[in-house]
Amino acid sequence: MSMESRVARAFARIAACDRAEVWIHLRDEGSVRTDARRVERRVQAGEALPLAGLTVAVKDNIDVAGLPTTAGCPAFAYRPSADAPVVARLRAAGALVLGKTNMDQFATGLVGTRSPYGAVRDARDPARVAGGSSSGSAVAVALGLCDLALGTDTAGSGRVPAAFQGIVGAKPTRGLVPTVGVVPACRSFDCVTVFAATVQSAQAALEVMAGGEPRELAPGSAPRGTRVAIAAPSALTALSEAARDAYGAVIARLRATAVEVAAIDLGPFFAAGALLYEGAFVAERYAAVGAFIAAHRDEVDPVVAEIIMAAAGIPAAAYVADLERLDGLRVQAADALAGFDALLLPTAPFQPTLAEVAAEPIEVGRQLGTYSAFANLLDLCAYAVPAGEADGGCFGVTLFAPAYHDRPLADLARRVESHQVRRVEIGEMARGGGVEAAGSQAPDPVAFHPRHQVAHVGGGLRELGGS
Repeated sequence: MSMESRVARAFARIAACDRAEVWIHLRDEGSVRTDARRVERRVQAGEALPLAGLTVAVKDNIDVAGLPTTAGCPAFAYRPSADAPVVARLRAAGALVLGKTNMDQFATGLVGTRSPYGAVRDARDPARVAGGSSSGSAVAVALGLCDLALGTDTAGSGRVPAAFQGIVGAKPTRGLVPTVGVVPACRSFDCVTVFAATVQSAQAALEVMAGGEPRELAPGSAPRGTRVAIAAPSALTALSEAARDAYGAVIARLRATAVEVAAIDLGPFFAAGALLYEGAFVAERYAAVGAFIAAHRDEVDPVVAEIIMAAAGIPAAAYVADLERLDGLRVQAADALAGFDALLLPTAPFQPTLAEVAAEPIEVGRQLGTYSAFANLLDLCAYAVPAGEADGGCFGVTLFAPAYHDRPLADLARRVESHQVRRVEIGEMARGGGVEAAGSQAPDPVAFHPRHQVAHVGGGLRELGGS
């Protein structure tokens, strides 16, 4: 099938699925077809384009030339004259941008409901939230509307939606992928992330977005004698019995591949995560958009406005004190991970319904970040990977590693990845593309629906010494 035909099929699928809340702006189909013909000519001329013909959705706080950037707020909209560097790099590698996706306004939230464009519903169960703030991007991949999607991640926005949608969410080391052309949430801790159906697809996109071969990156394979830190049962009390069993099954799968596991104290990790919203760092959100919200209060989601405007009076001394506290927590977390190659945790404690979020919007959102909010503050890279089902929805785990260990972490994440996911070579989409030679893979955007092909896993948390 030609790239142009694949574009036509993607737009047909978007129209057929009737999920308008996923998108804020769709490009004209004819324009994307023109891009496809241009990429096909480049491939035929002998260019090695690692993402040739892959369709991409972009979260609407990331600039795409010619489309408004709203950050989920129509009154904030502006029209950029150039792509953000991450988008430009994907296009240069042959990817085809379909449009901009819905999100929690100003990337504030992990639920996907704080948007005037509509609450983004779970791909399988419309009574549940999709997860946020990168909600539209995650659902677009889960529904097979695109091959890849860009999100952003400050407290877990590139990982929590991945867990709820049964897909992969890859969060690189902070600074590895540029955030120029991205509306900031907390500028010091923001990352651009990738959603995909497989770890290999996500890693292929991240390599392109990183712009080459950063010298700081560690070698690409997990070492022999890999050791993985896990949570003690006392840190899993927010999980249901089914979710604890699913987590235990992942641990058992790792042990079966000769990975050694041991529980560590997660206290420093949880304390660091709490600083992001409960400490002074929320002042960065006010610095980013506080003046706009103050002038447009009636045009901003009330929950988002409450969170951000509460930071208006935070003194500089409090911010400096939290920086000092974070320095100490980084040392403690590094000590806890000494001798380990990675940390394995549930991605989120539970998946709420739309009604539950409406009843307690701030508290539910805070709880969803339990196992994710610390990552950027502690300078960890992360891969969120589907790991079966629990409580009637998808269950996911996240692997974390120190900065610049993105490649060995991806290798380890592939060991965790569900073996039931059907994979299609990216090379099937464009012969001669560099990804086929590299062995990377991606889903067929129409025939593949990852949410219905994730294996249910069970197992015993008893292996952790608990029940």
